[in-house]
Amino acid sequence: MRKLKISFILIFNMLVLSSCSLVDIRLKMLNEVDDEAIANARLEEVIEALENQDKDTLKALFSKQALDESNDFDINMNQMFEFFQGEVDSWEKSSGPSASTSNNHGHKTKQINSYYFVNTDKQKYFFLLHDNSVDTDNSDNVGLYLLLIVKAEDREKIYDENQKILYDGDEKISRVGIYLPLK
Repeated sequence: MRKLKISFILIFNMLVLSSCSLVDIRLKMLNEVDDEAIANARLEEVIEALENQDKDTLKALFSKQALDESNDFDINMNQMFEFFQGEVDSWEKSSGPSASTSNNHGHKTKQINSYYFVNTDKQKYFFLLHDNSVDTDNSDNVGLYLLLIVKAEDREKIYDENQKILYDGDEKISRVGIYLPLK
């Protein structure tokens, strides 16, 4: 009888301990799905603003911080409307999204980076979006921080350290607002 009790206790403890990891795995899966839904919705909002040439709507997608830190936001937005040609036929995820989260004594932040190919009837484009979806202490940080658009065939160039678009050697270059590095 004693062996049976010990066996039962051991099995019960193993089940309890393994169930915690299952909950963590499930939560991670749910968060990843949520991140993808958030990223896809943001892309849809950007595409709609582009197709409608709606400057106010597009500008409203960006965080106040991004608008404050961006040099020549309105000029870059006008250039983007000229650069982006055609009606959108489809879009597909290139990779990601990748999300970074932090919780520093209750101050929660989350940035979602997403990468897409957007096909129009005239051109195929690559979109990179950095979206600050959560900042519990500073609502001015919530919204798009970066929208980078290039022709799809130029996608690899943005990562080329010699081009100095996103990287200068091993150093990451911080970009903000609307960025069209290769027109």
